[in-house]
Amino acid sequence: MKELGNVFILGDSYSTFEGYNPEGYDVWYNSEAKDCNDLCRVEDCWWYRFFEKAPATLVRNCSYSGTTVCNTGYGGEDCRHKSFIARLDRLIESGYFESEKIDTMIIFGSTNDCWAQSPVGEEKFSDWTEEDLYKVYPAFSYMLKRAKDAMGEGRVLFILNYGLTPEFHEKFEEACRYFKVEFLPLREFQVGGGHPTALGMREICEQVLEYFENN
Repeated sequence: MKELGNVFILGDSYSTFEGYNPEGYDVWYNSEAKDCNDLCRVEDCWWYRFFEKAPATLVRNCSYSGTTVCNTGYGGEDCRHKSFIARLDRLIESGYFESEKIDTMIIFGSTNDCWAQSPVGEEKFSDWTEEDLYKVYPAFSYMLKRAKDAMGEGRVLFILNYGLTPEFHEKFEEACRYFKVEFLPLREFQVGGGHPTALGMREICEQVLEYFENN
């Protein structure tokens, strides 16, 4: 596997664990197992397992449970303070990617956009308006463009959850291809309560490791 260097993760609940994400961010996983899910150790999270095995260093896990890529969340909530694009924009504007040496960005999201049935809008690869950013497809492209610009020569990988709609898969893959962002659609893994179990996390980790070993 090629050296991945310093890694930044932008994610949702699948990449959370209490005490390992920015202060004030909602998390789904903690040290207590749920009736529907057995994961209660951070060591079982996909990303923790990944960094134990990969030639890489985790610099920041910027993951926030329940968040959408676009600014429209569950029940039509205005999420411009916590969406993927909002969090990424804040870091870019603060100069984070200029002061920190980030070699690889992993974005693992869009699950909540699908589950929340956020308005999808139309594909748009430039000239986004504020209204566009409340819709899934234009907001996704905006996120990729911002990530690529922030990373310069660094790598950007987008991980797509399995089981989302075929249209989501098609549109996201097309946008990744357009912006030259690497694309990893996951195969099925074990879930409980809509979230990866300890086994499911191991299965995700294996798929991410396999991707980087081959690319």
